[in-house]
Amino acid sequence: MKIVIIGSVAFRNEMVDFKSKLNTIGHEAIICPVMEELARGEKPELLKQIGEDHAQAKRIGGFIKWYYNAIVDSDAVLALNFNKGGVKNYIGGNTLMEIGFAHVHNKKIFLLNPIPENVSYTDEIKAMTDIVIHGNLDLIE
Repeated sequence: MKIVIIGSVAFRNEMVDFKSKLNTIGHEAIICPVMEELARGEKPELLKQIGEDHAQAKRIGGFIKWYYNAIVDSDAVLALNFNKGGVKNYIGGNTLMEIGFAHVHNKKIFLLNPIPENVSYTDEIKAMTDIVIHGNLDLIE
């Protein structure tokens, strides 16, 4: 299965790790090449811009469009939703949009961890998610 890994840029190292894990078990995992570069410590100026003006970094980098196109060309998405900024199982605005892209294109939607409960869009995530895998990649079929 061709799977786009989505999640916060804060989870870039985990994206690289999960790409490897999914590929090892026979899937074709895809992450944004920039996430791999950031995980390797490359592009420090971009990481600085993300911290200072994330919206502008997204616009200049074309990240929203990159994820849209990658999702359209995939079978599924895996959202890496770890704890971030005091939010358990964090799913931010971009990840929510990417889940929406997958949903409207009839792609399978997997969440690594349970759906966050203390966000205003919990119901939308519940409506679109196919399966919460609770960290078990073998549940991706």
